[in-house]
Amino acid sequence: MDRISALRNVEEALSDFEAGESDLAATEQRVVTVLRTYATDFEGEGGLRAYQATGSGRAHGLVVVAESESDARERIADLLGERPDHIDADISPV
Repeated sequence: MDRISALRNVEEALSDFEAGESDLAATEQRVVTVLRTYATDFEGEGGLRAYQATGSGRAHGLVVVAESESDARERIADLLGERPDHIDADISPV
């Protein structure tokens, strides 16, 4: 899914919510689904791709966009306010 498609899908979800055709919980789920699909299908320019952390720590499940596994680990560490070498998770392309 490209960025324009993702934005259109989010806009459609918001329009349905505003028109009373969808409640907040359903709208949230639609938006999360669009974002998750966009992130996992991401093929950015300049070698960017989506990476996901898996493990038992706080990083588990986080998805970031980065140029490499080590850059992804650094981005995840920044999000969590930790040092990259303290992230107890495997980082792999999505």
